[in-house]
Amino acid sequence: MGDVTGFMKYDRALPARRPVPVRLRDWKEVYEPFSAEATSQQGARCMDCGIPFCHEGCPLGNLIPEWNDLVYRDDWAEAIDRLHATNNFPEFTGRLCPAPCEGSCVLGINADPVAIERIEYEISERAWAEGWVEPVRPSAPTGKRVAVVGSGPAGLAAAQQLVRAGHAVVVFERAERPGGLLRYGIPEFKMEKAVLDRRLEQLEAEGVEFRCGVSIGAPSPEVPRAVAEGAVIVPTADLVAEYDAVVLAGGATLPRDLPAIGRDLTGIHRAMDYLKPSNMVQEGSLDAPPITAEGKHVIIIGGGDTGADCLGTAHRQGARSVHQLEIMPEPSEGRPSDNPWPTWPLVLRTSSALEEGGERVFSVTTDQFLSGASGQVVALRGHEVELTKGSGGRPGFAAVDGSEFELPCDLVLLAMGFLGAETEGVVADLGLELDPRGSVVADDHWATNVDNVFVCGDMTRGQSLIVWAIAEGRSAAAAVDRHLMGDTSLPAPIVPGQLALR
Repeated sequence: MGDVTGFMKYDRALPARRPVPVRLRDWKEVYEPFSAEATSQQGARCMDCGIPFCHEGCPLGNLIPEWNDLVYRDDWAEAIDRLHATNNFPEFTGRLCPAPCEGSCVLGINADPVAIERIEYEISERAWAEGWVEPVRPSAPTGKRVAVVGSGPAGLAAAQQLVRAGHAVVVFERAERPGGLLRYGIPEFKMEKAVLDRRLEQLEAEGVEFRCGVSIGAPSPEVPRAVAEGAVIVPTADLVAEYDAVVLAGGATLPRDLPAIGRDLTGIHRAMDYLKPSNMVQEGSLDAPPITAEGKHVIIIGGGDTGADCLGTAHRQGARSVHQLEIMPEPSEGRPSDNPWPTWPLVLRTSSALEEGGERVFSVTTDQFLSGASGQVVALRGHEVELTKGSGGRPGFAAVDGSEFELPCDLVLLAMGFLGAETEGVVADLGLELDPRGSVVADDHWATNVDNVFVCGDMTRGQSLIVWAIAEGRSAAAAVDRHLMGDTSLPAPIVPGQLALR
């Protein structure tokens, strides 16, 4: 490392967030600029630790110590080269990844870890600003055609790797525009869509063809807003017959519902039915959202990232009040004794949306929704719970006597995660094998039980992180290339059921 004592000289630092009253007036990203000098100092904090456990925390196997040192040495061009060697989309992970690498940072044993995610962000933005991110074209076409179904991070990573290997790649997306949850689930204040669009332009320049508003097989009625109005339905059998290989990267889009009394009342919506049109307004394809929090008492059920996305959106729409309910107990400020380094730290985190307002309530569950005039929800009735251990050590919840409560609400958003892949459409058409969690089964080569059909990302892993999606897309691309050509030079950071290939 360039500065072997940097971790003693410099404290962990991150850019300031824009003042809450300012950022609530727009939908721009929340962080202030961070100087190259400050980023260099953060790179200097990376230790000469011998065994970089950050590699174990990162599913992509990012060369973190290398590009930390390059930033410290002011060699940004080489830094983006080393970053792109393992990660197709560092501008996405630099904004959206929860940074499991930082949880595994050796410095984090007894101090604040290196600000790895922020350094990754700064390298990527510097590269785009300098014009260093250019299309990468193959030396020669292979004559093979590959269809990728789904344009989220897994599908985009697979498509880019495959087109660079020389295959003709077509990405099918049933929504209006490509990007999946990157476009329609992630609000602008977490990632402005210009960041996505510039990367899509690069993929198109490399030869990837996007066909949007196209559903492969009849879509599931459980996810109506995921499909563009008037989408063209392509029979699954036609797709499989036309292409040499098909990569399924459709995500884990089947939402978890809440079977509570009054669930069918007006004003209760799934999170994605709320977030997608809100994002469409910001990109100019809708004049106004069909579901808005303006002037309403809002309750968000679910304390994860999707709930935080709903929270920040509700603030910007002018919600009167917001409560975010979570059934799990409040995490501790520091690592509990059964959660040692280098495992992912299960600690209390405060998102930028929570900083903006609203009340977070832990250890509660919903009993019923109360109705007002014309079937409109007016209140939520629930009670507190205690975490227990059930059979086999699985967690359970016991009601706390006398803890009943009632909260007024005009809008309820269900953000409780996703159950797995949709079982209708392409999954049913092909007769794909599912595991007990409802995910599509893949072998060690990312192949399904149907010849020439592969799967990657949340569709086989279950709801997970963007960094896992990119890693699986890259690995599946290598498997497809080997299947088509007999060998491959594409990197494969992971295989199903394993953290990484070491």
